[in-house]
Amino acid sequence: MTMLPGPEVTAKRPPLFRRRLLLRAREALIIGLLFLCAAVSIMTTVGIVVVLVDEALGFFRSIPLKEFFTSLQWTPLFVEKRFGIWPLLNASFLIASLAMGVAVPVGLAAAVYLSEYASPRVRSVLKPLIEVLAGIPTVVFGYFAISFLAPEILQRFFGQETVFSALSASLAMAILLLPIVTSLSEDAMRAVPQDLREGAYALGASRWQVAVRVVMPAALSGIVAAVVLAMARAIGETMIVTIAAGNVPRLSFNPLDAMQALPAYIVQVSLGDVPAGSLEYQTIFGVGLALFVPTTLFNLAAIWLLHRFREVYE
Repeated sequence: MTMLPGPEVTAKRPPLFRRRLLLRAREALIIGLLFLCAAVSIMTTVGIVVVLVDEALGFFRSIPLKEFFTSLQWTPLFVEKRFGIWPLLNASFLIASLAMGVAVPVGLAAAVYLSEYASPRVRSVLKPLIEVLAGIPTVVFGYFAISFLAPEILQRFFGQETVFSALSASLAMAILLLPIVTSLSEDAMRAVPQDLREGAYALGASRWQVAVRVVMPAALSGIVAAVVLAMARAIGETMIVTIAAGNVPRLSFNPLDAMQALPAYIVQVSLGDVPAGSLEYQTIFGVGLALFVPTTLFNLAAIWLLHRFREVYE
């Protein structure tokens, strides 16, 4: 026989509406804390953009946009000053494109192997090893480029004259981008339902056909997002291009030449040799805006492509 609680037991329990009020208060507190964290992130981003645009406008009051976008020379630290951004833009996009030309096919091939060919034991070992590359400081990749890639490969087989070139920076950057392309693409391929693979196998498709014609198209949104994010990462990379590219503001399409990318120039001016408030100092904000715009566009493109080609499986 079940004993009912006496009056003295029921009196100790808080009323139902009090318990609901306490739960609602706790939930409101948690929501407020989460909103505060999100607001701090958003306000930090807004503050960075406002400061960057405000300082860049001060630079463009002295240097007209026509000269900034039509001149083919960038020599703000020389006696004869020129403020054409194209040598820096050309170097940034050339180095990033060469790096992507190596990282994307190699990274996708590695992702296909990990997703479709490797056993669970091999995958559990290889994938963490590839992702370890993302934790190596980028300055290490820069010195790896000038101490090994340039003297042992580029100078020996391509006749590169110095250890500084856009190609050596690109190869080092490609190693840096491999974990981004491989890991994100492999995650997208692993998310494809197994039923699609089994259906293709039942129709007589080989493992390679399943990987290329079934899995990769189904995971296209994740693969495209990985490639676009890697491109944005390549354009904004600082230490590799500062150390390995040569810091020569030259408009050239020869990857064996020394060049200076957008982030490398910002580092050069920020070292302290240029007085704050001068026109030469303000150039870093104009260059920073020129770097901020394409990286933002690449990230927005990645978000749009992710939603545009997203496949939903139930």
